[in-house]
Amino acid sequence: MFVFLSSPLIADEYEFKRLEMSFKNFMTCELTRTNAIDHFNGKPFKITMIDLFDIQNESDLKIITGAIECFVGDKHLTLYAAVGLKIIMDREQVVYYTIRDKDFSILATELIKFPYKERCKWSPYWLDID
Repeated sequence: MFVFLSSPLIADEYEFKRLEMSFKNFMTCELTRTNAIDHFNGKPFKITMIDLFDIQNESDLKIITGAIECFVGDKHLTLYAAVGLKIIMDREQVVYYTIRDKDFSILATELIKFPYKERCKWSPYWLDID
């Protein structure tokens, strides 16, 4: 008889990859949906990289931070984003979201000032490639 024991490292790595992919898909969707008007004044842009920096847990809020690099016209710009997730009715949902053109430290108290109006579920941004 063979017993397979899963390693906590594998579970943590899976969770990180899931959050990383979800973050990348969410940021791409959010910038595309809004045409990044607030960030690029309506100029055409191309996302060249999205990088997840950190995942923090504060109380019942999971805070995901990262950076998005873009070409806007002939300039290279970096935006910094934070997404707050909560479990509501057994589903992880985006409840807070902010994006800025300067790097910043984010705490739950600051992120709460930026409610995400769509209240979208986080799960559609996860594409399981296995």
